[in-house]
Amino acid sequence: MKTVAAIVALVSVLAMSGQSVDFAAAKLRPVNREVSRAQDRGGIHVSAKEGPGVVWIDGTDFSEGTIEVDVRGKDVMQQSFVGVAFHRKDDQTYESVYVRPFNFQATDPARHNHAVQYMQVPAFDWPILREKFPEEFERPVGASIKPTDWVHLRVVVRGRIQIFVGPVTTPTLDVRKLGDLGRGMVGLWVGNNSDGDFADLRITPAL
Repeated sequence: MKTVAAIVALVSVLAMSGQSVDFAAAKLRPVNREVSRAQDRGGIHVSAKEGPGVVWIDGTDFSEGTIEVDVRGKDVMQQSFVGVAFHRKDDQTYESVYVRPFNFQATDPARHNHAVQYMQVPAFDWPILREKFPEEFERPVGASIKPTDWVHLRVVVRGRIQIFVGPVTTPTLDVRKLGDLGRGMVGLWVGNNSDGDFADLRITPAL
């Protein structure tokens, strides 16, 4: 168990320099999932289970700034949803950005356009957004990104939500912020019946 001093030290490092989070040293709190070491990259693997799952990083307190992480899913229809959660109010109330790798190179236009998603649960879960605001909070990703690749995900929160997927310099998705959550813990997120790998998490607060 991490001491209070260790958690304070972690928060201080993140606040000052946006250092990468060391998964081996950080206190991870899984919700509806199990965590193990990933096969490569020094990352972690989050198991699959019915319903969404989050691995919260205790000691993080994020408001605005940038969250970066490398994620790896799989090319299995409706069983690969991987991303990040932030602004945690409780285990069911937070914002999330995630990708659907099985849609990266889909030939069906509707699926292709649903490769990256932003949402705020439970008020603005993806089915609600797709019904009330079709195509506003989802976008395709670059054609070169493969479903089984490690994918760099960068989320910039500064009034709006800007999401960069892969080696791009312009946002893949740039949308208005949903809801009124202002700050809270950061976590690694997986969707229903989905597992995933995560590496190189970096949190940089806005100055």
